[in-house]
Amino acid sequence: MAVLLMTTLMLLPAVLPEVAATDPPFSCGPSSPSRGYPFCDRSLPAARRAADLVSRLTATEKVSQLGDKAPGVPRLGVPAYRWWSEGLHGLSYWGGGMLFNGTVHRATNFPQVLLTAAAFDDGLWFRIGQAIGREARALHNLGQAGGLTIWSPNVNIFRDPRWGRGQETPGEDPTTASRYAVAFVRGLQGSPASGGWAPLQASACCKHATAYDLERWNGAARYNFDARVTARDLADTFDPPFRSCVVEGKASCVMCAYTWINGVPACADPDLLTGTVRGKWGLDGYVASDCDAVAIMRDEHPFAPTPEDKVAVALKAGLDLNCGNYTQVHGMAALQQGKMKEQDVDKALINLFAIRMRLGHFDGDPRGSAPYGSLGAADVCTAEHKDLSLEAAQDGIVLLKNDGGILPLSRSAVGSAAAIGHNTDDPAALMGNYFGPTCETTTPLKGLQGYVNDVRFLAGCDSAACNIAATDKAVTLACSADYVFLFMGLSQKQEAEGLDRTSLLLPGSQQSLITAVADAAKQPVILVLLTGGPVDVTFAQANPKIGAILWAGYPGQAGGLAIAKVLFGDHNPSGRLPVTWYPEEFTMVPMTDMRMRADPATGYPGRSYRFYRGKTIYKFGYGLSYSKFSRRLVTGGRNVAHIKRLLAGLTVTSGDDTSSYYHIDDIGADTCERLKFPAVVEVQNHGPMDGKHSVLMFLRWPNATDGRPASQLVGFRSQHLKAGEKASVAFDVSPCEHFSRAREDGKKVIDRGSHFLMVGKDEWEISFEA
Repeated sequence: MAVLLMTTLMLLPAVLPEVAATDPPFSCGPSSPSRGYPFCDRSLPAARRAADLVSRLTATEKVSQLGDKAPGVPRLGVPAYRWWSEGLHGLSYWGGGMLFNGTVHRATNFPQVLLTAAAFDDGLWFRIGQAIGREARALHNLGQAGGLTIWSPNVNIFRDPRWGRGQETPGEDPTTASRYAVAFVRGLQGSPASGGWAPLQASACCKHATAYDLERWNGAARYNFDARVTARDLADTFDPPFRSCVVEGKASCVMCAYTWINGVPACADPDLLTGTVRGKWGLDGYVASDCDAVAIMRDEHPFAPTPEDKVAVALKAGLDLNCGNYTQVHGMAALQQGKMKEQDVDKALINLFAIRMRLGHFDGDPRGSAPYGSLGAADVCTAEHKDLSLEAAQDGIVLLKNDGGILPLSRSAVGSAAAIGHNTDDPAALMGNYFGPTCETTTPLKGLQGYVNDVRFLAGCDSAACNIAATDKAVTLACSADYVFLFMGLSQKQEAEGLDRTSLLLPGSQQSLITAVADAAKQPVILVLLTGGPVDVTFAQANPKIGAILWAGYPGQAGGLAIAKVLFGDHNPSGRLPVTWYPEEFTMVPMTDMRMRADPATGYPGRSYRFYRGKTIYKFGYGLSYSKFSRRLVTGGRNVAHIKRLLAGLTVTSGDDTSSYYHIDDIGADTCERLKFPAVVEVQNHGPMDGKHSVLMFLRWPNATDGRPASQLVGFRSQHLKAGEKASVAFDVSPCEHFSRAREDGKKVIDRGSHFLMVGKDEWEISFEA
């Protein structure tokens, strides 16, 4: 089956074909046969130019453009195009749209997204997107890119800790994922950080809409899983990041998922693709399918009887492009059999060619043209981008345990070090998935060697699976060194696309190896975890011989240096967990149960910090620092009289419990805007080190009944403070966005009465009523 072949290729990026670099592909140059046609007229709107081009294509030529490998149309001077490129955390081998076989052989590799999310810094996320977009445009100008449509970011909610692709996402919180989506998309596409129009640097694609977060579990696979999702959970958990991508980020693409949503394939759902994504949210761009999702509708689901039916129903639902060739193979037959009309194909192609117009591919030779024509080899793997990769890794690393202030270490105190663990000197442990050839790599071993002259290394395990452990050798090595560093965790053999975990424990003999080494060491050991998803390390939390624990995710090309800088105090850790770390017992909860909210009657514990009602290993937002920070709400909320005036005359509806509420739709956009207010938090660094601090502001309701979250993140601000310094950080609070909750039918309402803004243990009560 095609999708199985594609999966195999994705696991083996080195076998992807590479085409020799040439001049960049473009149309409408001085010698183009089409230079006099309206589609070459740069003064016309992109959609009008695209419509003119589509009108000149034959039906056969039109259908040929519906797959990710679109052939050229020589008679019109239209070059071939590769729609599929990846830029999740740096330009990637996957998709084959980016080539590394010419002047440029490498690209900057940033930390895997979940670690970057732990920085809670949308300015950082914007700069990463911007750097990836610049490098993509540089490769295109060098003739090393078949296209500039980047199928990133992944903004699905990390709902279940076992999900193999959770590492690709900004975590479990819809506010964080939404903010990440907006920042990354704006950066990659070349927009200003604050929003506004700019020529497309590259095209971003937010994936995978919607409620996709399962690879393979207990017989259910992403190709055949029907996600049963409530309207409430769609409204307040799964859809918000995609809405933000489109509405605020102005993403030029949305990708639909393999999965079915409540009985309908996501890529054949007109309510989702046309009604919501293009209608309510106003997508100005194209809708792409996940790879071979249209074919899977027939092979894995009894959705419609023939290939032609699948192609027709997908295009009529609002799909524009199929990753794969299924629509190209069966599209003509679908037209000939009357399953769809040529106008259905035209609609899709206008959306597709409009993006290519906006990217400048029909404006003549892009080299030398403003604003991106000057980008080239000197703009890839720049010192600025390398420093940014290091900054992202440093700011994302989370200090989970630091008993007795064992960290930071003094260089002079560490005469010798034992570096133990399968992740100590493995470059692959830095990368996560969807990676490309990196500018350079610094493993944890290399990073440690920059601080300690005498470093003794032992892998300890044969792999992350740790089926074979050299425990005796590790114990002997630990006894010989002043300090012991253990670099343990997971790999893409435990968590990956197509692979969910079955356990939250460290694999194989890792735990017993760590414990034996800790017992033998002269000093409490330092445990560094390189993982995507969370792990149950209760044993390490409670062991006094394990002095410190760091979570370093998959930290990218500079990960080893970032870890060393944190260990030795050249960087004060400021990362906070973007996901809840659950105990192993959570694996008893079916991954297929999509409910976010807890159900005490059945013992269902719920999911994420917003709804989970069970034991945690570490909570969402947890992270230690080498400094002591304090936070205090100093202002928050409009005066009561102002709120009363704005709400006067609005209908109050009684809820299922004793509450009453206002409908957001009744309040209206104008009043929602006037209800906004600033909330100011005073944050102080009490020392002893300079450092960055992320202030997280939450909202809580007087109670968590009737489906209300226990708390909900309102926003976050990142602030660097010198030791002893104090600063004020402002939050823009929108009651219609931040105080609202979803009813069972998905409608947003604001409860009448008290709401509480929270920063740490400090609270500010705001009364919302006429």
